[in-house]
Amino acid sequence: MLTHTIQFRVRYGETDQMGYVYYGNYAQYFEMGRVEWLRNLGTSYKRMEESGIMLPVLNLNINYLKPGKYDDLLTLKTTLIKKPSVRIEFNFELFNEQNELLTEGYTSLVFIDMKKNKPTRVPTYILEKVNTFFD
Repeated sequence: MLTHTIQFRVRYGETDQMGYVYYGNYAQYFEMGRVEWLRNLGTSYKRMEESGIMLPVLNLNINYLKPGKYDDLLTLKTTLIKKPSVRIEFNFELFNEQNELLTEGYTSLVFIDMKKNKPTRVPTYILEKVNTFFD
């Protein structure tokens, strides 16, 4: 498995009236994790789109265990859970500064050829980088 970790602080505008992270913001946090996971791999969403590949979400699951709060420093761990093919799948774990697990998540995404608007296989340059972790 290939894992990457980022940290960020909860901003006031990301919280509800109780000072808790609004539930809809977790999808954006997971996107931040995926974007930085790809960047850490040596590529980017931008590069994929420029090469004619987009990566829409097929599935998103979130388990809320404890609330994130305003001004918390959160750590998001993004893990590729299996070798990508036409789909790519990630698990997410979000921790607070006390290393308490706040939220768990999962997303599956599909590689789409933008010209044909149809699913396509994972780009070779991504597969080559992740193969070493699955062999």
